[in-house]
Amino acid sequence: MYSKKAKMKFKNSVKDIKTNSLKAWILAARPKTLAGAAVPIMIGAAFAFVDTNAHISVLPTVLCLLFALTMQINANLINDYFDFIRGKDDKHRLGPRRACAQGWISIEKMKRAIIFFISLSCLIGLPLISYGGWMMLLIGALCVLFSFLYTTYFSSRGMGDLLVLFFFGLVPVCGTYYLAAGSISCIPFYIFVVAFTCGLVIDSLLIVNNYRDIDNDERVGKITLVVRLGRRKSELLYLLTGYVACLLGLVFVANGFILCFALPLIYLFFHTHTYREMRRISKGKALNMILEKTARNILIYGLLIVLGLLFDYIL
Repeated sequence: MYSKKAKMKFKNSVKDIKTNSLKAWILAARPKTLAGAAVPIMIGAAFAFVDTNAHISVLPTVLCLLFALTMQINANLINDYFDFIRGKDDKHRLGPRRACAQGWISIEKMKRAIIFFISLSCLIGLPLISYGGWMMLLIGALCVLFSFLYTTYFSSRGMGDLLVLFFFGLVPVCGTYYLAAGSISCIPFYIFVVAFTCGLVIDSLLIVNNYRDIDNDERVGKITLVVRLGRRKSELLYLLTGYVACLLGLVFVANGFILCFALPLIYLFFHTHTYREMRRISKGKALNMILEKTARNILIYGLLIVLGLLFDYIL
C-alpha cells in the first residue's frame, strides 16, 4: 500500500497543476507508458543489427522510434478525452488521475493536441515510404485509425488485448526490422515469434490495468477480457504472458541465439514477484504500484533480449 506520506505528497503536487500548463501536458502524455512503445522498436532494431552484420539503416530506425512514441502519446490523449466525455473517468476511478477529468487540460486544447500529435506522427512516418514502399502508408493509417478504435470500440468489447499483440508486437517489431535491415527482402520466421513474445509481455500491462478497474468497468458496462475472465483467471493470464513469452524464446536457440533466450529468463523473477504482489493486493488504488512495476518489467525484458542478442553476436 502507499504510505500516508506518499499520498499527501501526491495530493499536494496535483493541487499545484495549472490548467494547460506544461506539467499538465506531461501528466496527460503518461510518460510511464512510453516504455511499451519503445521496447518493440528496440528489439526489432537489435535483430536487424545482428542479421545485417551491423549494417542497419539508422534514419528509418530513428523514425520508427519517434513515430511509435508520438503515436503512444496520441493514443493516451485520445483515451483521456473520450473516457471523459463518455463519463468513464468519474469519482470511482482507481487509476492515475486523468487530465480532462481533473480540469488540468481543457477539452478544446485536448482536441487540438490530438490533431497536433496525429499530424506530427504522420509527418515523422511519411519518409518511411521511401524505405519500405507504399505499404508504410497503409500501416501508418491503420495505426492512427486503431488509436481511436481502441478507446471508442475494441477496449469495451474484450478485444483490446488483440490490438496490443498486433500494434505493440507484430507491427512495430517486424516493421522496424524490415526498415532497419533494408537489404533483407524476407522477414525470418523467428522475427514474427519475437514480435509475438513482445506483444505478450506488453499485454501484461493492459491486463493489470483492467484488473484494477474490473469493478468500475462492470459498473459502466465496459466488457474487457478481464471482466469476461474474472479475477482469478486474469491473475493466471497475467502470469502466463511472461512465461509463454520466455518459453517461445526457445526458437532463438534453434537459430543460434543462446543468450538471447537465456538472459530474458531473469525477467521471470521480476514478473513472478509482481504477480504475487498483484494477488496479495487484489483490489484498490494500490494496484497502481503493480502497474508501475509491470512497466518496469517490460523494459527489463526488452533490455535483456537486446543484451542477450548482442552478446550472442559478439561471442
